Amino acid sequence: MSSAMYERMRGNPKFGELVAKRGRFAWTLAIIVLAMFYGFVMVVAFNPLSLGQPVAEGSRLTVGVAVELFMFIFFWVLTAVYVRRANTEFDALTQQIVQEAWKENK
Repeated sequence: MSSAMYERMRGNPKFGELVAKRGRFAWTLAIIVLAMFYGFVMVVAFNPLSLGQPVAEGSRLTVGVAVELFMFIFFWVLTAVYVRRANTEFDALTQQIVQEAWKENK
C-alpha cells in the first residue's frame, strides 16, 4: 500500500473511532487487571495472615490460593472478552476503513 492510501485511512473518521474505542477498551481492561493484581500484592504485603486462612472449616484450601485461582481464571476470561470484541467489532471497523480507502484509490 502506498503512503497516500495510509493517509486516506488515517483521515477517515472511522479510523479515529476505531482508535478511540480500542484504546478505551484496552485501558479499561488494563486498569481492572492492574487493580486486581496490585490489590492482591498489597494484601500479601500488609495482611498476609488473611490469605492463609482456610476457605471453610477443616478445608486445606486457603483464601490466598482460592483468590489466585479466581484471578488466573478471570484474567483468561478478560483476554477472551478482548479477543472476541477485537475479532468482531474492531476487525469489522478495520475492514470498512480499508475498503473505503481502496474505493477512494480507484
